[in-house]
Amino acid sequence: MSGLLGLLLIPLAQAELFSADGYRLGQYRSPTPASAEPARTLDTAALQRLLAEQPRTALIDTYRRPWRNGQFIEDEVHANLPGSLWLANTGDGRLDERWQAYFSHHLREISHGDPGWPLVFYCRSDCWLSWNAVKRAHRLGYGNLYWYRDGIDAWEQAGLPLLPARPAALP
Repeated sequence: MSGLLGLLLIPLAQAELFSADGYRLGQYRSPTPASAEPARTLDTAALQRLLAEQPRTALIDTYRRPWRNGQFIEDEVHANLPGSLWLANTGDGRLDERWQAYFSHHLREISHGDPGWPLVFYCRSDCWLSWNAVKRAHRLGYGNLYWYRDGIDAWEQAGLPLLPARPAALP
């Protein structure tokens, strides 16, 4: 009976990978789709062109960082693309009010309140966190969205510089 029960639980576990409103809920470091609607997907060359053509473009890193006792815990060295805003933990499938407010606050600041401001979300390759963040930004009314799908890993593989990073402070 336990073998049959195990087989019955597999579809349930797969169904729980996404919330009812379409956010990825777990296994964040696994193969991602080719696009993150409604964003335009960028490779490294396309991102470089975008930054040259629209220098006001905001780069937003969504990589996770442990949060304990009211502070981020540096459990590993993290570097990201120069000029990035690191909004740690905002790509999770479910955000409580604190993290949703953190995300909203910093997007409002970096975009100067302009919902048409170009925003590029990224993480690492095969990372759903930035995919979730794109969807979340769209639901907040932002419309000029980009997804740098392979993120930090592709940037580094192209021989481009990364800078040591710290997450943005909670407001």
